[in-house]
Amino acid sequence: MDFSSINIILLGSTFGLILRIFIQNNFKKTISFDIQNTSIVNFLSSFFLGILVALNFINNEILVLFYSGFLGCFSTFSSFIYQLFILFKKRKFLRLFLHYMEVIIFSFIFFYLGYFFIQFF
Repeated sequence: MDFSSINIILLGSTFGLILRIFIQNNFKKTISFDIQNTSIVNFLSSFFLGILVALNFINNEILVLFYSGFLGCFSTFSSFIYQLFILFKKRKFLRLFLHYMEVIIFSFIFFYLGYFFIQFF
């Protein structure tokens, strides 16, 4: 990996981190059902990924900037796993399963919506 790729990843990850922290700190409300702020970030990340996949960029620098940099730092897979671990430690197995399914299903739906949005327009 060359120096310019590293700089591009750093640029994308900086913006991804800033946006993630902004969302996690400013959207501390429940939306008619118990949803974690990290789930909101993961849903948005899946939506953005669907858009990027549909756009089918050929330029490698754009791919590195958005896929590896921005979305890599914006999405919160480790926070999702940590939430599952906490539910496991508390022996809330039903909630663990439901949260897991909620994130996987909604993330796929948001990915498809992003992909469909670009394909439609």
